[in-house]
Amino acid sequence: MTKRTVLIGGRFFFGLLILVAVGTQLTVHLGMGYNPVNFFSYFTNLSNLFAAVVLLISGYRVLIRKRPSEIDDVTRGSATIAMAVVGIVFGALLAGEDLGALLPWVNFVVHYLAPVVMVVDWLFQPPRATLKLGHIWYWLIYPILYLVYSLVRGGIVNWYPYWFIDPARAGGWGGVIVFALAISVGFLVVSLAMLWLGNKLKRQVDY
Repeated sequence: MTKRTVLIGGRFFFGLLILVAVGTQLTVHLGMGYNPVNFFSYFTNLSNLFAAVVLLISGYRVLIRKRPSEIDDVTRGSATIAMAVVGIVFGALLAGEDLGALLPWVNFVVHYLAPVVMVVDWLFQPPRATLKLGHIWYWLIYPILYLVYSLVRGGIVNWYPYWFIDPARAGGWGGVIVFALAISVGFLVVSLAMLWLGNKLKRQVDY
């Protein structure tokens, strides 16, 4: 089995697995009368869907031997960093929380397996383009927009996807700001690490 085959097969397999996991949990929640907008307001669910699409598209590009553009590499980096932060934040702030109706195997896929898969994929097949510090700003757009959306919508409907961005549970707006800044620093650190590794490591598959 060649490295190219491993890359294509891995991307398709894990991309589809993530979609099945998120889809299964959505079915469970809808069956319980859960608000679908709330479901898709979790950073975990959005980021896993983002990662799945990136894996499937990038896997297809390798299959047809189409080299990635700079935009492709930056987009994959955004999904990779988002998923890495999903794993870190879950382990640091949410692992001990009541996960409600979240199925154990889905929890494993979206919070543990998928973040590892995305980081390993990035290290195994680093970007073709040489990434610069300026690219980090593109990687921060998604989490910033998500935070703004969550806070604005949360203030309107009085529901927040995570306790640490809920003023009533995080110790007021001061607590929300502290947690938001801490997570932002985490994003920045992970972004710097992925950028450095992406430029330093050798690609395993040359299309």
